[in-house]
Amino acid sequence: MLLIAVCCITFAILCIGEIGWRKGWLKNEFGRKFVHIFVGTFVAFWPLFLTWNEIFFLSAAFVVVITASKYFKVFQAIHSVQRPTWGEVFFAVSVGLLALLTRDGWMYMAALLHMGLADGLAAIVGTTFGKTTRYSVLGHAKSFVGSVTFFIISLSILIGYSIGTNTPIGPFVLVGTGLVATILENFSSRGLDNISVPVWVAIVLSSLS
Repeated sequence: MLLIAVCCITFAILCIGEIGWRKGWLKNEFGRKFVHIFVGTFVAFWPLFLTWNEIFFLSAAFVVVITASKYFKVFQAIHSVQRPTWGEVFFAVSVGLLALLTRDGWMYMAALLHMGLADGLAAIVGTTFGKTTRYSVLGHAKSFVGSVTFFIISLSILIGYSIGTNTPIGPFVLVGTGLVATILENFSSRGLDNISVPVWVAIVLSSLS
């Protein structure tokens, strides 16, 4: 029953984002990241009410659905970015990959929130306020404001993980983990940051525990 409810909620978020995009409420990067933030944050908390096998199954199902949507242009809001990217598909892959790498709910949440919150908000803040601080990485536009936003949210997530699990994270490890995550977000092209960043965070947190 919970599995069906999770599928319905995820589908509802996608539909709301698509309606908003078509009606003009949500446009361009903001519209795409609106869906990214809400779906990513929701997925991060799946371990609270789903089994790891169910999470892995949903990941595989979403890879198929998102790939089909990309080809048939069903959910245009999440595919509206102008540059070539498989970010949405890679995000679905990372959901299942993390379910294989860890069986710790807190660790899973921290890793996924880096893409649901840190990446999503960084893109919105960077697009809105970072026009004068833009730079290019591998031909893709980035902004200093967006990268700083990602780094700050990354630190916040890691501190939250440390407090919630009573896992000490030294300042050098804390800053280093957030900094590497930010660099990976900058240099992972075509949406690969949706895999590289959460996997990096999961590996670091696994070593600490």
